[in-house]
Amino acid sequence: MPPELPARLPRVIAAPMAGGPSTPELVNAVGFGFLAWGTCTLDHARDELSRVDEPFGINLFYPQRHEPRREDLEAIAAELGADIPEPDYTFGFHEKLDLALADGRASIISCTFGCFTAEEFRRIHDTGIQAWVTVTNEVDALKAAELGADGLIVQGPGAGGHRSTWTIKEEPDTRPLERLLDGVFRHVNLPLIAAGGARTAEDVERLIEWGASSVACGSAFLLAREAGTSEANRALLRAGGETVSTRAFSGRYARGVETRFTREHPDLPPLYPQLNAMQKPLRNDPDYAYCLVGENFAGTLQEGSAAEIEATLLGQ
Repeated sequence: MPPELPARLPRVIAAPMAGGPSTPELVNAVGFGFLAWGTCTLDHARDELSRVDEPFGINLFYPQRHEPRREDLEAIAAELGADIPEPDYTFGFHEKLDLALADGRASIISCTFGCFTAEEFRRIHDTGIQAWVTVTNEVDALKAAELGADGLIVQGPGAGGHRSTWTIKEEPDTRPLERLLDGVFRHVNLPLIAAGGARTAEDVERLIEWGASSVACGSAFLLAREAGTSEANRALLRAGGETVSTRAFSGRYARGVETRFTREHPDLPPLYPQLNAMQKPLRNDPDYAYCLVGENFAGTLQEGSAAEIEATLLGQ
């Protein structure tokens, strides 16, 4: 049997932000937050476990099922003057899941870009941990519920970071988060965690009214003192600007601050994760910046401690 959910989930959750912003210090400073293990090394994951306090969650990237076409990779590599890297399409998922289960302290293990198998759900439940899955439509929600999910993170189009479609080829659902919540709520009897665009107590309240049990906030914490957001990205966030959802950041759909490269490449084919690696040496150039954040962020991001930001989201 899966572990029982608490009588009341946290109203606000610090969402996992891979690539640096989510830190143990950020998780420790709020009521509940996630370590973001999607792209980190196994050694980095071990280090985070040594510094995090309970309660906490862990988010993993699910192994990628499809590979980009070789001719597409060759074309973008020629344009960037880069070599085509040999990626790990598993993102270290299996080793990180083993580590999380062996540690056993996480309250929740969640996944992005796919869904745990029935056997993986069983292993997580046998350790006394809940298993959550990120979904972007009703079909994925029903599949995750059928396989054994304890909660669903319903991610809308305004969310910063990568959109959690289950394949790199899929075109993301563009319905507003409220409509996605309503659709999933009508089909699945599980706790729903709304993700995408909440930065005020009013945003949180609205999403709770639409059926969410909790609201996951990521971009709201990007300028927190405890966040691992780079100084370059902090400057971009303070400067404001427009965001775009595009494959041009990494090779699969993600939302972030638009750049010259994103404007010039609005229709790239699936190139994840190779494109991300090919652009990494160029990230200090503003034309190739990698600052993932939710839509309409300009002027809405609070600075200070994570606890102060959380209090604002809770209307305190």
